[in-house]
Amino acid sequence: MRLVLQRVSRASVAVDGAVVGAIGQGLLILVGVADRDSKAQAEALARKVAGLRIFSDAEGRFNESLLDVGGSALVVSQFTLHADVRKGRRPSFTGAARPEVAEPLCEHFAEALRGEGLSVETGVFGAMMAVELVNDGPFTVVIDSADLERPRRG
Repeated sequence: MRLVLQRVSRASVAVDGAVVGAIGQGLLILVGVADRDSKAQAEALARKVAGLRIFSDAEGRFNESLLDVGGSALVVSQFTLHADVRKGRRPSFTGAARPEVAEPLCEHFAEALRGEGLSVETGVFGAMMAVELVNDGPFTVVIDSADLERPRRG
């Protein structure tokens, strides 16, 4: 799984002009699922996201997690995170999981975040969505489940 976390003051997602999910302070999380991804990876990423210290404390240091600040998460599926642009000018999406695999894993990730104690809103899987956000910072982090499995150097 590949996640793009954007720290936000607020974010919302609409389908056909109707808002289907909205949050205040927290994280907009774009989720791309690959064929090789699993429920265990979704759960590990949820734990990582919930505890990731990317919010400022009283001294302005990144010492607070989403849980610490009482923030929410807006989870939006985005298969294009697995675009392969190495050949030609048209991205290939063959690395992205098929919808019947990706949708349950996106839902499992959102449920795992809830299991960590977070308030979670979601978009609509497979729909054309309009995402609005006010990026706080800006502060954006990309996490790939493969990165959690590799030993850290240095």
